[in-house]
Amino acid sequence: MNLKQFGAVFAAAALCLAALAGCTQEKPQASDMGGDLLAAIQAKGEIVVAMEGTWAPWTYHDGSGTLVGYDVEVAQAIAGKLGVNASFVEGDFDGLLAGLEGGRYDVIVNGVDIDKDRQVKYDFSVPYAYNRTAVIVRGDDGSIQKMEDLSGRHTANTITSTYAAVAQKYGAEVTPVNDLNETFELLLTGRIDATLNAEVTYYDYMKAHPDANLKIACLDPEPTQVAIPMRKGEETAALRAAVDKALNELAQDGTLTELSMKYFGIDLSKNQ
Repeated sequence: MNLKQFGAVFAAAALCLAALAGCTQEKPQASDMGGDLLAAIQAKGEIVVAMEGTWAPWTYHDGSGTLVGYDVEVAQAIAGKLGVNASFVEGDFDGLLAGLEGGRYDVIVNGVDIDKDRQVKYDFSVPYAYNRTAVIVRGDDGSIQKMEDLSGRHTANTITSTYAAVAQKYGAEVTPVNDLNETFELLLTGRIDATLNAEVTYYDYMKAHPDANLKIACLDPEPTQVAIPMRKGEETAALRAAVDKALNELAQDGTLTELSMKYFGIDLSKNQ
């Protein structure tokens, strides 16, 4: 090989190495943007959103297997306001908050209620929905008429949900489960006395299972505030402000009302 041939081979190899380096280059992180998560999200053109994907009509898969639901469209609308695409990660609810702390995604959009314990660990957006908690029992069970009747009863929920916390507040013993389908299976087979969940989730389940032997025994008089949790700290300050701005605009232009009516048949976007 003469010098000219060697130079050509060397140049070709250098081009290949450069191409490989470009292919393996990581997307920008908050640490690359002076600790600004919003800047990192906008630099890579994507916000990573976590949700269950098994909790209709908030987040679920339709007959074709496509991820759909109220929170899916809310997340996509927020992403549009930020000028990026929404990328979804699914998982069991009890692992979502831990994954947020670990930085595996940017936000959770999954009907998450604000409560005092969560506010210690996470920062929340402004509320974008208001939820009433229903005590759901078998249709032939008349023993639970009010929240206080949960004392000494057996319920089931994902253990880190606010529904589990409400059940425990009224003296119920909570069995941990992975998702809503498992909860209703335990209830229908008589292995638990009741479960607590969103009133609208009950109506959606009954729409899909009209013969299910279930009913609402009572409603918690205090509505919960649904918001978007993020990691605490200055890293997310700009992102929180941008998400709040997006949610306020979506409320003012009627988008949240339209999506709520589409998926729930009532307007959850207002504290009525």
